[in-house]
Amino acid sequence: MTNPPEQQQFKSASSNRFVVPGWTNLVPGKPDTVEIQLDIDSRDKERQQAVLLIEYWATNEELTLQSLLPTRAFVAAGQDGWCIFVPTQGRVLVRAIDAQPDPPILASHWINIDPQTVPGTVVNVVVKFPDAPTPIQNLLLNNNN
Repeated sequence: MTNPPEQQQFKSASSNRFVVPGWTNLVPGKPDTVEIQLDIDSRDKERQQAVLLIEYWATNEELTLQSLLPTRAFVAAGQDGWCIFVPTQGRVLVRAIDAQPDPPILASHWINIDPQTVPGTVVNVVVKFPDAPTPIQNLLLNNNN
């Protein structure tokens, strides 16, 4: 039996961030010219259940790639952080999900990539989960009066 070769972990040449696996060469014939940097708040790196769901839509009808990035990956990356690369077309959806609190947390952000975007453009997505509701806030949310 042979062991599969270890996947090489790519890093951005300009930012030294780790590239989420699979997030290069998304559209044949279109170079990856936009770097989207994912920055998670330091307090949220300790969440146990949280993930970022990242989607790339080359067209409105075509989901091209979807990845889950757990918050613990940000701890593992240290100061380097994470990024993705996309061509100058399509849309990127970043969803922050934490199923642990009640009610669960879900926040979404669309990034529309204009075909006229200058190559080398860097976009920062800052992710900060809202604080979990306190017991008093939960009572107020569940009050049907």
